[in-house]
Amino acid sequence: MAIVGEARAERRTRARSLTRAAILDAARRVAARDGARNLSLRATAAEAGFAPAALYGYFANKDELLLALASEDLGSIARAMREAAARRDSASPLAAAAAAALALLQQTETMAAASSALPQSTGQSETERLFNGRLIAALKALSHATGRAPETRTAQTDVVLLAASLTGLAVLSRSGRLAALGFGTEELIDRLDARFSGIPT
Repeated sequence: MAIVGEARAERRTRARSLTRAAILDAARRVAARDGARNLSLRATAAEAGFAPAALYGYFANKDELLLALASEDLGSIARAMREAAARRDSASPLAAAAAAALALLQQTETMAAASSALPQSTGQSETERLFNGRLIAALKALSHATGRAPETRTAQTDVVLLAASLTGLAVLSRSGRLAALGFGTEELIDRLDARFSGIPT
């Protein structure tokens, strides 16, 4: 009987994971169509073909749904940075990783929208823990690309400053302000590379 119970629990877990993935796919389509800031549980439920109340079993509110999308994007950014740094196609590992991160940040507004969804104090929701874990993974990938071990407070601070710079550049670029100021992303990535790449701690 224990084996039957375990199999049943495994099927429930798999079904829950598949439903959650379907909800997130629907939310991403809604965010792409209407903008991440206009994402709603009701629109996501309609897109996924669920009753709105069904989503509350997976996400407590719009902010949790938005954080879940941002978590996925952070995972993609971390992978892209690791791959670009390893490949580097004639650029330094940091310049390659920064360019990969910036390209993804420019394509999605979930990170900017998620900043308003984060609670003022650190909570314990599963969605927030996932977001924090993915954020740490992205910072580690960026740290690795600098060629510096994140063992000192100075090295850790530099990685946070570097990540904040890339996020800010993405916002300026998406809004057209970077071009209006007369800057290109390559020039600024080169400057970040010169400032943060391989500096001894």
